[in-house]
Amino acid sequence: MPPRRKPPDDPLEWLNRARSNLDMAKAGSRLRTVYFEDPCFEAQQAAEKAIKAVLLHLGIRFPFTHDLGDLLDLIKKGRKTIPKTVQAADRLTRFAVVTRYPGMAEPVTRQEFTRAVKIAEQVVRWAEKLIAKKS
Repeated sequence: MPPRRKPPDDPLEWLNRARSNLDMAKAGSRLRTVYFEDPCFEAQQAAEKAIKAVLLHLGIRFPFTHDLGDLLDLIKKGRKTIPKTVQAADRLTRFAVVTRYPGMAEPVTRQEFTRAVKIAEQVVRWAEKLIAKKS
């Protein structure tokens, strides 16, 4: 059952969405007909929404972009230290658009998929801890 919805300006709603995307990314690998590109998109979305939850929590305005490096830079400019494991989220940006369409990129491998989910998990965990500390 999905969690109770919160207002769209509540960082916890963004975290709920991040967790939902992360669950879909993990589930994708168990389905035989799913291309790895699709759950990698969900992993990217999980990281993006977790980062945006942190930005909301810190009161930092952000553009509507899928570029995780740009979003993380906004947090750095706000003088927040970002762990290397979270900075790795920049690698997920390519899954937001390019890999989703036939012929635009090489197919995603199982190894790349596994790495993408691991990065997304680390980003979501980091966001949860950071937001829980100040809530």
